[in-house]
Amino acid sequence: MKRENIVGRANVEDTPQLEAYYRELEGEALGALWNVANEIEPWYPQPKSVPTLWKWKRIEPFVRRAPQLVSAEKAARRVVMLVNPGRKEWSAAAGLLYTGVQIMNPGEFTSAHRHQASALRFVMEGRGAYTVVDGEKMTLGARDLVLTPNGTWHDHGIDPSGTQCVWQDGLDIPLMNSLDANFYEVHPQVTQAPAPLSRQNWKKPYSPQFIYRWDDSFRAVKEAAWTPHDGRVYEYRNPLTGSPIMPTIGAQLQLLARDEETKAHRHTGSVIYQVAKGRGWSEIGGKRFDWEEKDIFALPSWALHRHGAREESVLFSFNDIPAMKALALYREAEH
Repeated sequence: MKRENIVGRANVEDTPQLEAYYRELEGEALGALWNVANEIEPWYPQPKSVPTLWKWKRIEPFVRRAPQLVSAEKAARRVVMLVNPGRKEWSAAAGLLYTGVQIMNPGEFTSAHRHQASALRFVMEGRGAYTVVDGEKMTLGARDLVLTPNGTWHDHGIDPSGTQCVWQDGLDIPLMNSLDANFYEVHPQVTQAPAPLSRQNWKKPYSPQFIYRWDDSFRAVKEAAWTPHDGRVYEYRNPLTGSPIMPTIGAQLQLLARDEETKAHRHTGSVIYQVAKGRGWSEIGGKRFDWEEKDIFALPSWALHRHGAREESVLFSFNDIPAMKALALYREAEH
């Protein structure tokens, strides 16, 4: 029990009578709120996630070995997960966000499936990758972003004439599981027959644009206005409504010129970053991380953070802020 000698907070001392009472409560699947109230109702967010940096130079050898050890067919999705030391029980990279690095060789493909979790894919390298979403086939290049919103049928692969491809997967699997709302289905066919997808009278809660090309996105972030907390930001959005790309996941590019630094601030909501280009550093929760291209790092909710660049740098990131805002849980502060 965490006691606090403050009016309005639990401060009950143990006695032999109370301890016997607690044992009786436990036997009836009951409990005393005052024993846990100060822990389950903290003064401010107390994330179990910790700031974590996955250096690409360290994880790349493990990613490259995966195709030698397991086939794409048997793995279903051959992914090396990035697991936060404080969120192992959820297979989460930060908060209730999952991420991993998937690798596929020319001619390989995944079987078609769909799930309740929303997903996105940011291509790290390679040529010839494609994704099919609800029948629409899209070719992917380096640093392109592709969406597979919740409930959409999707499969992906590498054209036989392509090269080995690597991309980062981002999903809200831990959120779906924490809400006991997850589903998974396998398509009746192994892969979908490609066909155009109509956007007429689009009413779905996610973006009708499934692919966001790097060249367009990079141009947009370079033209964005500077802000003290984030530098220049381009947020991937639903082109019809201006809302986030998916109801539970948002994504953005963040540009910092050489020697630029952002102002320290914090917010509710977890963020997973990947360095799309450049070199720099981030301070998260009092810890400093030096990063370079393809490194991935996690920002836990409410952690004070700021970024700086040693050369022109672009950070790709995805977050659960749309879910936070939809539930009226989003807050931010400078210190």
